[in-house]
Amino acid sequence: MSLPLSVSLIVILKYNCMKRIIVYPLMTVLLIGVAGQMAMTQVAKNKSDKQLAAPQLVAALEESKVVNIAQTTREIDEKTALNLVWKLPLVQRKAKEIEQLSKRTIKVSAIVDSVPSLNEPYYTVRVFEDDANNYNYTIYWFRVFNDTGVIEALDVVENKYVSLDEWREQIRRRN
Repeated sequence: MSLPLSVSLIVILKYNCMKRIIVYPLMTVLLIGVAGQMAMTQVAKNKSDKQLAAPQLVAALEESKVVNIAQTTREIDEKTALNLVWKLPLVQRKAKEIEQLSKRTIKVSAIVDSVPSLNEPYYTVRVFEDDANNYNYTIYWFRVFNDTGVIEALDVVENKYVSLDEWREQIRRRN
């Protein structure tokens, strides 16, 4: 049993129409993608060739000199910053004074309150009374620069950090 010619023609036209709607756009996208990938690969290759050629040209034009640079940047860690502050004579004296006056009921402790960042290249160390009743009273604030180990103390009267020498002098004047 064969289909009439008009029905066969309609089926063929529908198939061709579907082929045009689905297959041709897919083929177009595939061909554009392949051509684009080939073009990007060629651009990247040309760019890398130019990058390789530039240093070779410079080397040919200039006499090269090798300079060895020794860089000794020793950044301190959190524990070192804490120990530097804790070993300060004024901190030790204050710790002994508080412990004696409190008959050993209040201890003095120190903690690293903040670590270095790009904007603040120092550790902030807080020295405080560590009371058994969960009261923590801050005694001193220090900042220790992580690249040099330099310590600065917070002058609470002027609310600014000062050098240790200046801080000691201020304490002497106020006492």
